[in-house]
Amino acid sequence: MRRQVRTDAGQAFPIYVVMVAGLLFLACAFFAVGKASATRNGAQGAADAAALAAAQDARDTLGPPFVAALMTPGGLHEFLQDYMFTPAAPCMQADRFAASNRAVTTNCYPTYGYLQDKMHVSIRTRYTVGDTVIPGTETKQATAHATAVIEFRCTYKFKGDPGEPVAFKCDGRDGFSIDPTDFDQNAWAALSKAIFAVHLVDD
Repeated sequence: MRRQVRTDAGQAFPIYVVMVAGLLFLACAFFAVGKASATRNGAQGAADAAALAAAQDARDTLGPPFVAALMTPGGLHEFLQDYMFTPAAPCMQADRFAASNRAVTTNCYPTYGYLQDKMHVSIRTRYTVGDTVIPGTETKQATAHATAVIEFRCTYKFKGDPGEPVAFKCDGRDGFSIDPTDFDQNAWAALSKAIFAVHLVDD
């Protein structure tokens, strides 16, 4: 009689194939997760940049009404509490920054508050996660939202009657005065950064 010889190698080969296939699938799945994460991060970066750009643009427009408020009794308090800038130009700036980051703005609006105003921006990427082993990622775009605040960061003191120079002391800067009757609006771009901080906040 001939005895049939069975080898361990023959039995192990199918198991090896299954293990390799499983590892390859896991590698592809991890790759898909990484691509999705990168897409989300890109979307959030675009939203952050757009919100900051919108808030900075809004800050740049505050010069004339801010200086005018120094001319009337209680004018600065009323300005800080009630003034509402027009959001059209800031939102156009948000559109430009979103586009430069391969995204489109889906929503842009301000909220107004005492001592601080906010710009809210939502975006959607123009690119997708791409082809992966996970179905649907080839058409999946990322969305994100960001909020930037325009925050008054000074104390102030009127030296005399309204219309006379006003003394300001702002965070991280030496004190200075603004004379509303002799103010160069071209100086506002630099001065506004001392008076109003712009930064991202959690929404």
